[in-house]
Amino acid sequence: MRDIRASAITDTVARLCQEANFNLPEDVIEALKRARKAEESPLGQQTLDRLLENAELARKEQLAICQDCGVAVVYLELGQDVHVTGKYLYDAIDEGVRQGYDKGYLRKSMVNQPFSTRTNTKDNTPAVVHVEIVPGDKLKIYVLPKGGGSENCSRLTVLTPAKGRQGIIDFVTEVVNNSGSNPCPPIIIGLGIGGTTDKTMTLAKKALLRKVGEPNPDPEVAELERDVLKQVNNLGIGPMGYGGRITALAVHAETFPAHIASLPVAVNIQCWCARHKEAIL
Repeated sequence: MRDIRASAITDTVARLCQEANFNLPEDVIEALKRARKAEESPLGQQTLDRLLENAELARKEQLAICQDCGVAVVYLELGQDVHVTGKYLYDAIDEGVRQGYDKGYLRKSMVNQPFSTRTNTKDNTPAVVHVEIVPGDKLKIYVLPKGGGSENCSRLTVLTPAKGRQGIIDFVTEVVNNSGSNPCPPIIIGLGIGGTTDKTMTLAKKALLRKVGEPNPDPEVAELERDVLKQVNNLGIGPMGYGGRITALAVHAETFPAHIASLPVAVNIQCWCARHKEAIL
């Protein structure tokens, strides 16, 4: 059994909240550069140039890449031989979010009573936390600040199994087409297939942590990713909705076995500002 102090978790989460909002991952930068080369629309090209310029300025000045600093979504891969000491794990994470958003001058967007008073919590807590128990004695922490514009375009459906592969492609294409410019394209599409409705939504969002354009290791799923991406990029929405070839940078699909009577499908869209950072304790 290995002890990890809650204070170390708090410090790490605080740091990752700031780093994620200041420094766009290199794989995202490279994907935007490839999109710039592939984009045929002059206005789309100019838009991608501005996005890359914005990301570079944020990195140099250590300022938020986007004014929407997002919900703090935290994924934990918790080794089964880890013992967290000193504070309740979720309290340690929330304290990290509180410190990170305060010290980084990041916008606080979380509100209580979401259907009525919508009072700002003033520290961007609580975080949305997902914990997966894994073998070993390490704790891996991912922080994914998720903006409202892209999150609002998330959708869930349960297809009849007969709809199959084409039904999935049609559903994703419809979701993206209806979303238009709202999620700030070029987007990354997290796609969950199978399980139950809650499981497939979780798969769709966690898929966004994958390096941009890295295919699913299952060749059949990877082929589906390519076909969905082609269909989406034929919509002509383009960067920031100004029209063009590149509406999406990538499609990341994850699957899970499903009940014989159902085919749950979830879409979680990430904006061009695909922020996330990770650390291992």
